[in-house]
Amino acid sequence: MTAPPAQSVEHLLREITPQVLGALTRRHRDFAAAEDAVQEALVDASMQWPLEGVPENPAGWLYRIALRRLSDHLRSEAARRRREEQVAIELANEEVLVPSIDEEFEPEQDDTLVLLFMCSHPSLTAPSAIALTLRAVGGLTTRQIGAAFFVSEATMAQRISRAKQTVKESKVAFSLPSAQERAARLDAVMHVLYLIFNEGYASSSGATLQRVDLSSEAIRLTRALSSSVPDSPEAAGLLALMLLTDARRLARTGAAGELIPLDEQDRALWDKVLIQEGLALLGNAMAQGRVGPYQLQAAIAALHDQAQTTEQTDWAQISALYGLLERMSDNPMIALNRAVATAMVEGPDAGLRRVDTIAQDERLKGHFRIDAVRAHLYERTGQHDLALEHYRRAAERTASVPERNYLLGKAARLTSAGRPADTDVPCDQSSKRSV
Repeated sequence: MTAPPAQSVEHLLREITPQVLGALTRRHRDFAAAEDAVQEALVDASMQWPLEGVPENPAGWLYRIALRRLSDHLRSEAARRRREEQVAIELANEEVLVPSIDEEFEPEQDDTLVLLFMCSHPSLTAPSAIALTLRAVGGLTTRQIGAAFFVSEATMAQRISRAKQTVKESKVAFSLPSAQERAARLDAVMHVLYLIFNEGYASSSGATLQRVDLSSEAIRLTRALSSSVPDSPEAAGLLALMLLTDARRLARTGAAGELIPLDEQDRALWDKVLIQEGLALLGNAMAQGRVGPYQLQAAIAALHDQAQTTEQTDWAQISALYGLLERMSDNPMIALNRAVATAMVEGPDAGLRRVDTIAQDERLKGHFRIDAVRAHLYERTGQHDLALEHYRRAAERTASVPERNYLLGKAARLTSAGRPADTDVPCDQSSKRSV
């Protein structure tokens, strides 16, 4: 058997991890222990498969190894309880829970969905929910997740451990929530996936503008969610938003990883297949007549994707859509995006007046994008001294190296002629800061 490349093994493991974890949790009812066992099995697979080849039944192989680890864990727990001289009846109950390693792998269609709902439990904070989702459903290692959010492996391990303990203490059953609970939990699931995509598409810190592993994983999981809840136009709208935004990914950076703003991008590099898929999803979702914020953001992304140039973009409609979003959500970043659209329709002075109002919001205090937008608009009015001041201030405030380099470059080239560029903000950037 020819050993596959490590990259294909990693992709396969991500695909089958939720199936295996779901089956193990469903059978033995201990999410935390099952998740630990699956992670240990993933380490074994990542070391053996690239050298020895992928087994004929990779999910069954992973399940058996995880089951062995779970059995070892439960026997160890039973021994510990015995040493602590627990009552005989409790010891007997513990031993009954030890599974047979001869059990067969029995996946169920909804396991990935169940895991998504479990990891997005309302008692978890957004950072914890994201970390747990990437680990349990996405199949990423603790080291990979820590690297994605620029924290140590030990720090991320603590975060994931606390999240699992919270889920365990909540006594959440491994099953889909009731119809009444599902709507509220679905919003939490979508929000977690939205945050993961945002952080991957426009990383809030670090040397790279994009984390393709995170954005791709968010798209994969949102596909699974959308197909599992076909009656939710917002789930379809979220997937459309991700596809329409990700379609511009290849054009957003240059050869050295530098940021290329929207009006300077080579639109021939935009992925037409993703755009068409996103447009079809959006059309079907909006036809259902229940329009929500993800659909509106997808509609804005669609207007950008369908325009041949920045000048041909329907900025008036984009501004109107942002106005609808403002009514649905008290989100200052949406208001800031609307200010940019207003400037494109009514001129930079009108945009600056909106920014002055938005800047009073304490939630945006010290946020680099306020200064970045002001700098662009001041440059358009010819107030180069003010533009230079805000470009430099924005560069100081961002933790993203490509963003900082772009802003410093704009400051350095301020004396040259040219209209300011749209920085191509995909989604709600304020929510990313909770990661």
